[in-house]
This record gives sequence, C-alpha cells and structure tokens, in this order.
Amino acid sequence: MSASPYFHSDSDSVRFTVVIGEVRVGASVGRLALHHRFCPAMSDDDALQTYLRHASDIDEAVRRRIAEGAREPVMLREFDLRRNPG
Repeated sequence: MSASPYFHSDSDSVRFTVVIGEVRVGASVGRLALHHRFCPAMSDDDALQTYLRHASDIDEAVRRRIAEGAREPVMLREFDLRRNPG
C-alpha cells in the first residue's frame, strides 16, 4: 500500500495508512462518508482533498477502531467519523 493517501476509483474511497506505535495500518474511507461528514453542503467536493483537510480526525478514527479490535485494513464508515465519539 502506498504511504501517501490516494483516491482509489474502483472502490470509490481514499486509501491511506496510519502509524500506530511502530506499525503502519492500512485504512480506507468512502467518498460518500467523507462528503456527508465533512462537506454536506458542497456538490463538487474532492474526496482526497477532504481527507487531507481532516486527516488528523480521520486517522484518530482508525486508531479508535483498532483499539476496539478492528483488523487491518480498517474500512471507516460514516458512523466512525462522528463528531463526539463515545
């Protein structure tokens, strides 16, 4: 998996890695999940740019999923990107 985030058109998602401890964990988040969580008022948002603008929040969602027992690759859902987890 690429170390740089990228948009994967076949899966309609952004694929990226998150460093947890000393391990790189592969993850992805769908274009629509990004749109609905971060850009619901826009009609021309770019999934990769949205990911890049909110990478720290999205990466933290991956860390939460791993802590909850998820296995790689982590596929984030809109629910995982909620504003106030817990």
